[in-house]
Amino acid sequence: MNRSGNPATLAHARRRASLDKRQRILTALAALEYDGTPITFTAVARAAGVSTWLTYSPRIREHIEAARRRQHTPSRPGEPPAAPAALRMELDLAHHEIRQLRTDRDRLKTAVRHQLGQQLDTLTAGNLTARVDELTQSNKQLTNQLRQATAENTILQQRLTAAEADLTAARTSLRRMIRTENVTR
Repeated sequence: MNRSGNPATLAHARRRASLDKRQRILTALAALEYDGTPITFTAVARAAGVSTWLTYSPRIREHIEAARRRQHTPSRPGEPPAAPAALRMELDLAHHEIRQLRTDRDRLKTAVRHQLGQQLDTLTAGNLTARVDELTQSNKQLTNQLRQATAENTILQQRLTAAEADLTAARTSLRRMIRTENVTR
């Protein structure tokens, strides 16, 4: 890590890495051409250990295309080019790359599905959390109302008991008065 924060040092290191990669491409291209291996952008990238994207960049692409032309040009006039073997190799490489791309696509699809599922779970969990909070608040209100109703019921029961006692006492007193009144007559 560049602790001093000097961008010139970083730029210089980046240029060096880029030149190294380009040199590796040219070396791999020469080796493939020398061995007679069919030259493709993918084969050069693999041999050099760089990305295929870099092999298509300006000043590299021209070298690869020139090597491909040289490879497909017959060495003697009238001799047919060695196209069937080169085409077969190119086709095999293309099939292999297609399989890799399909595998990557399936892997990424699965990853996106999992991430989307997690996002939906998060949204659903948020909605559920809000609903639980709402129900908890409602439960508290109902609990308070129940306490109030129970307290009022207890008070009313006490009043009823007192009223019944008063009524019983009043009846008893009334009976005595009626008896006393009847006896004195």
